[in-house]
Amino acid sequence: MLKFFLGWIDSWSITHSSELTEFEASKTSKDTQIQWLRIIPFILLHIACLAVFWVGVSWFAVWFMILFYMIRMFAITAFFHRYLSHKTFQTSRPVQFIFLLIGTMSAQRGPLWWTAHHRYHHRFTDTEHDPHSSTHGFWYSHVGWFLNQQNFSTRKEIIKDWLKFPEIVWLDRFSFVIVLITAFAIYLLGDWLAFAYPNLGTSGPQLLVWGFVVSTLLLIHATLCINSLAHLYGRRDFDTKDNSRNNLFLSIITLGEGWHNNHHYYAGSTRQGFFWWQIDVTYYVLKAMSFCGLIWAIKPVPQRIYDAHKIHLDSLKNKIEKNSDGGVL
Repeated sequence: MLKFFLGWIDSWSITHSSELTEFEASKTSKDTQIQWLRIIPFILLHIACLAVFWVGVSWFAVWFMILFYMIRMFAITAFFHRYLSHKTFQTSRPVQFIFLLIGTMSAQRGPLWWTAHHRYHHRFTDTEHDPHSSTHGFWYSHVGWFLNQQNFSTRKEIIKDWLKFPEIVWLDRFSFVIVLITAFAIYLLGDWLAFAYPNLGTSGPQLLVWGFVVSTLLLIHATLCINSLAHLYGRRDFDTKDNSRNNLFLSIITLGEGWHNNHHYYAGSTRQGFFWWQIDVTYYVLKAMSFCGLIWAIKPVPQRIYDAHKIHLDSLKNKIEKNSDGGVL
């Protein structure tokens, strides 16, 4: 039992059977066996939301909730996803660590765990080997996939390029501890504000519930919607072999990740909203950071991608005209 709970503190302390070679993992079908003891913190996070009826609400707590959501969402989309997973830009080691630390505060496991599973997703998208394939249904692609034994461990064989950074390995190993420290720090902040600035109307318990619990839960499910809803609803502007779709609403709540069909057609670009009308807040912030010298070597969308989009639109137009001439609706 002690060894089991140690796995919560140090996720690398226990070697699991799920740590397979890439070849073995590619043959493994989905695992529907939920590890109920292991996901107790995830369950408690949902239950803790009910505490909003006890702590009340203040404008400060709500704005803190939104701000902390936005900052961590940016860290996830920009640095967990576009930087670690796809290497679409470069940055310094201090900036890398700061934003990966912020991303780890999101309670979405460690940066290497996140990156490894996302890379597998791109290799086997919407097949039985995809960790969160949409072909397994909404529930599994949204939350079921990470509640099981198979996807608990960090797949080290696919993120060897990042293992040379001990600080990133440390973040991955002790991600749960970092989340607990984050929650405690927010509680202390609320407690101090209640004493120093009582006109804000907040307190330690209130800021903990709104600023951490509610904010984190919204952040987790918004991110998970890209695995589930972005493979079910939206436009397909590019022909891909998967079910990825572009979704404006998801792009807004995830700061640009909703242009999922674009991303699956070409994942090598920093920008996921390929066109000016496709809102991609993460890209705008990264561009601003590049002007300040915080990041560099931003990878653009190649012209051939725009040419492919034009060909796709022309093909759709021809099909519509053909059906119209034939009297087919």
